[in-house]
Amino acid sequence: MNKKRYLPKIFYDWCKACGICSEFCPKSVISRDGYSVPLIEHPDNCVGCRFCELHCPDFAISIEELDDETEVNQS
Repeated sequence: MNKKRYLPKIFYDWCKACGICSEFCPKSVISRDGYSVPLIEHPDNCVGCRFCELHCPDFAISIEELDDETEVNQS
Protein backbone atom coordinates (compact mmCIF):
# COMPACT_ATOMS: atom_id res chain seq x y z
CA MET A 1 0.00 0.00 0.00
CA ASN A 2 1.38 3.39 -1.01
CA LYS A 3 1.41 6.31 1.39
CA LYS A 4 -0.70 9.21 0.18
CA ARG A 5 1.37 12.18 -0.91
CA TYR A 6 0.40 15.83 -0.87
CA LEU A 7 1.83 18.95 -2.42
CA PRO A 8 1.27 22.33 -0.78
CA LYS A 9 1.20 25.23 -3.23
CA ILE A 10 1.49 28.89 -2.30
CA PHE A 11 -0.02 31.62 -4.47
CA TYR A 12 2.46 34.37 -3.71
CA ASP A 13 0.41 37.09 -5.39
CA TRP A 14 -2.26 36.57 -2.72
CA CYS A 15 0.00 35.93 0.28
CA LYS A 16 0.56 38.73 2.80
CA ALA A 17 3.17 36.71 4.78
CA CYS A 18 1.12 36.54 7.99
CA GLY A 19 2.89 33.37 9.14
CA ILE A 20 -0.14 31.30 10.11
CA CYS A 21 0.81 28.49 7.72
CA SER A 22 4.37 28.11 8.97
CA GLU A 23 3.61 28.56 12.66
CA PHE A 24 0.96 25.87 12.87
CA CYS A 25 2.14 23.27 10.35
CA PRO A 26 2.42 20.07 12.43
CA LYS A 27 5.20 18.67 10.21
CA SER A 28 7.23 21.86 9.61
CA VAL A 29 6.62 21.64 5.88
CA ILE A 30 6.46 25.42 5.56
CA SER A 31 9.20 27.74 6.77
CA ARG A 32 9.73 31.47 6.22
CA ASP A 33 12.53 33.42 4.62
CA GLY A 34 14.14 36.57 6.04
CA TYR A 35 11.16 38.65 4.89
CA SER A 36 8.61 36.29 6.52
CA VAL A 37 7.52 34.96 3.13
CA PRO A 38 6.47 31.30 3.42
CA LEU A 39 8.55 28.65 1.69
CA ILE A 40 7.61 25.04 1.04
CA GLU A 41 10.78 23.59 2.48
CA HIS A 42 9.86 19.95 3.17
CA PRO A 43 6.99 18.99 0.80
CA ASP A 44 7.55 15.26 1.35
CA ASN A 45 6.58 15.70 5.02
CA CYS A 46 3.10 17.03 4.20
CA VAL A 47 0.40 14.75 5.66
CA GLY A 48 -2.53 16.55 4.00
CA CYS A 49 -4.08 17.93 7.20
CA ARG A 50 -4.95 21.11 5.26
CA PHE A 51 -4.55 23.32 8.33
CA CYS A 52 -2.64 25.86 6.26
CA GLU A 53 -5.22 25.80 3.48
CA LEU A 54 -8.19 26.13 5.84
CA HIS A 55 -6.71 28.89 8.02
CA CYS A 56 -5.03 31.07 5.41
CA PRO A 57 -6.93 34.38 5.56
CA ASP A 58 -6.02 35.15 1.95
CA PHE A 59 -6.76 31.72 0.39
CA ALA A 60 -3.12 31.74 -0.75
CA ILE A 61 -2.41 28.03 -0.11
CA SER A 62 -3.83 24.90 -1.63
CA ILE A 63 -3.02 21.26 -0.96
CA GLU A 64 -2.97 18.92 -3.93
CA GLU A 65 -3.28 15.18 -3.37
CA LEU A 66 -0.80 13.45 -5.63
CA ASP A 67 -1.34 10.13 -7.32
CA ASP A 68 1.35 7.68 -8.38
CA GLU A 69 1.80 9.30 -11.80
CA THR A 70 2.00 12.89 -10.54
CA GLU A 71 5.53 14.20 -10.26
CA VAL A 72 6.37 16.76 -7.61
CA ASN A 73 7.55 19.70 -9.66
CA GLN A 74 7.59 23.09 -8.02
CA SER A 75 8.28 26.11 -10.13
